[in-house]
Amino acid sequence: MWTELSRRLGVAVGMMMALAIPAAAQTCERMEHDGQGYVLCRVEAAQEPALRLWQDGPDGRPLRNFANVRATLDDGEALAFAMNAGMFHPDYRPVGLLVIDGHEESGIVTGGGGGNFGMLPNGVFCTGGDRPFRVIESRSFAADRPGCRLATQSGPMLVIDGELHPRFLVDSDSRYIRNGVGVSPDGQTAFFAISSRPVTFHEFGRLFRDGLGVRDALYFDGSISRLFAPDVNRADFGRSMGPIIGLVGAPG
Repeated sequence: MWTELSRRLGVAVGMMMALAIPAAAQTCERMEHDGQGYVLCRVEAAQEPALRLWQDGPDGRPLRNFANVRATLDDGEALAFAMNAGMFHPDYRPVGLLVIDGHEESGIVTGGGGGNFGMLPNGVFCTGGDRPFRVIESRSFAADRPGCRLATQSGPMLVIDGELHPRFLVDSDSRYIRNGVGVSPDGQTAFFAISSRPVTFHEFGRLFRDGLGVRDALYFDGSISRLFAPDVNRADFGRSMGPIIGLVGAPG
């Protein structure tokens, strides 16, 4: 009898504790906008110190994939999400600016050129300093450079001061899996997004401007876009990457 009473009390206490402890908020979730599917990962200002950029491993060679990134984590750390974070050369070195923990790994590039990176205006995603998150047009960044704990340059800009990039076409037939980052107008939230299916630049830009209400957003890449996000049971593998950005936390 006592054993049965104890069991029932234990079940009751367990249920009360489950009700009292809120479920952990998800970092990443699936969403739709204008009929297109995306995965969206949010990082709030308080989480900025846990956001990391990776390029090279301890041996000085590019990490290139999520498995190698996870291998660099300390005991008690887990990867909440990660994605490719900018364009890179054939040797996986970044094309433009890369700042990791305040150290400049690669310099800023302000000239135009071929490819998506050179489709000016391009921009820089910057974290830290007096504003947790920023997306800044590259030439403006170079002219009045803020202090950044992390920074990565890519292009083109998706949204510039509330407007879509002027070269985006509504009726474009260029479709890729695309990923990028946008910042809330107050700089307190960074939105990392990747499309679930191939989308145009115009569709992807509208996600940030109209679906998320950001005034500045930056394209990371297209055909090689990859995401690691346990919240949505996604771990993309395949092609190697250059810079990788992600959020680190305690194991779930």
